[in-house]
Amino acid sequence: MEDICKTVNITPFDYAISVIGGKWKMHILFWLWKKPVMRYSEIKKALGLVTHKILSDKLKELENDGLIIRVEYPQIPPKVEYSLSEKGKALMPILHEICKWGHENIPDDYRK
Repeated sequence: MEDICKTVNITPFDYAISVIGGKWKMHILFWLWKKPVMRYSEIKKALGLVTHKILSDKLKELENDGLIIRVEYPQIPPKVEYSLSEKGKALMPILHEICKWGHENIPDDYRK
């Protein structure tokens, strides 16, 4: 096992998982893929049970990692819109393959 650990570079995989891992990040990216521009409240509604704190934290992380773009409009009430960046869009073929795999392998009794 030691030999394989020396010859396999896990760094790119580790980085990718650090950027998209966790319960909510891929869900956020999924919704921004399906609806290219969304307001915070729309994302919250689409995700359902996510708390405001968690959603806010995950959106900031995705923005800091360059996967989404946040645009704030100076108006009252404040308006903020989110969309995928070019870096985020580059993940969509991978997300598409994950969706395809899920479609092909979902059990008949799976309930969400």
